[in-house]
Formats: sequence, structure tokens, C-alpha cells
Amino acid sequence: MLDRRLHLHLVTWLGQWPAGSGLHVVGSRRRSRPAWDRRLRPAVMVAAPGVAVLSVPPERVAAVRALAADGPTARLWSALPGAVGHPALPLREGIFRWCTVPEPLPDVGEWTDPTDPGFPSWLHLFDREVLVARDADGRYLAGVGVKRHDRYGHELAVGTVPAARGRGLARRLVAQAARRVLDEGAVPTYLHDPGNTASARVAAAAGFPDRGWRSRIVHPD
Repeated sequence: MLDRRLHLHLVTWLGQWPAGSGLHVVGSRRRSRPAWDRRLRPAVMVAAPGVAVLSVPPERVAAVRALAADGPTARLWSALPGAVGHPALPLREGIFRWCTVPEPLPDVGEWTDPTDPGFPSWLHLFDREVLVARDADGRYLAGVGVKRHDRYGHELAVGTVPAARGRGLARRLVAQAARRVLDEGAVPTYLHDPGNTASARVAAAAGFPDRGWRSRIVHPD
């Protein structure tokens, strides 16, 4: 059975989670509003084995459904950014993972303000606390930001400085952050590029298995 929090997240984030197989193109006002980083995501698809929901602005549903019905799916994906009104934006593919039981790895980070000038710029995008591991001199080593898509689903993003890689910091931070997300009543999710084997190893080691779920999102770099 699908975790209740994950189901509520998908319904809220996408606009629907289907009963039945195949691709469902649905409309959601969320696709026309800024996301967690104040930038648009005009198309979001999540696919489980045998079923997928593609969420687009309501006024774009008819055009996207026509594309989906008109031949191979490769044509749909290549034309999707233009079909949702943003032809210059890339379509990103990802592995979609979630976790209900994080691995019992020891905590390694502290929750802190994301605006610290010593943090990498990607952490400055977050408007709430981020989870950071530092060295003995207080220098940044690795961090996790939480993308709060809605009250039910919080996506984790992690990064480690090159000199600190290979120590297990990322997996420990992800597991620690996942426990906090679960304590807050949401489900932690984790998306990564299919070719990013390092990120895949981090996710699996922290308790986010690859269940065969995938994502495709039109969004800015």
C-alpha cells in the first residue's frame, strides 16, 4: 500500500494521483505559481511502474493531452516545454525516491540559518534552516536543504565539498534530515539524475531505495 503521506503529497503537488494505469495528464494551478525557490515548474511528472501523472497548468491540459495521444512518447517529451509555454526551459529526468524508515546512521550535522556566507550558493536558495556538517575549525563540509513542496512532501537535496567526499557525510546528513521530515509529519523524497551514481549510492545508503519510480520536470537551471 502507498504510504498515506506520499499519496497526499502526490495529490497535492501534482493535482491527482491516479486510479488506473497509463499516463494521466492533469491540470494544477501550482504549475503557474513559483515553487519553493520562487521559480516556476510548469510541468511535473511522477511515474510509478505502470502509471504516471503529468501535471501542467490547467489551460495547457488539452494541448498536452493531444501531444500524448499523437504517437511515441519521445515526441511528447521533446515538445513538452513548448507545450506548457516555456520552450527555452529544459526537461529534466530523474529517479524519484522516498523513505519511511531512514537508516539508523549517526547524526553528523546541525540545523542552521542558510545565509551563512561560508555556505555554497545553492544552500542560500532555502528560506528555512539547512542541515550542515563542518570541520573542527567550523568550515563547511556538506549540507542538506529541504524543498518543502507542500505540507506532505519534503524533498532533500545534498552536496559535499570535493575534499570531504568519501567519508559518508552525505548519507548521514540525508538520513538525519529524513528523520526530521518524518517527525514533522511529511514524507522525505529524493530526486537525482539517472546518471548520477554517487547520488544514487547516497540515497540507497540513507534508506531511499530505487523502487522504479521516475520523474520528468520542466524547470530552470
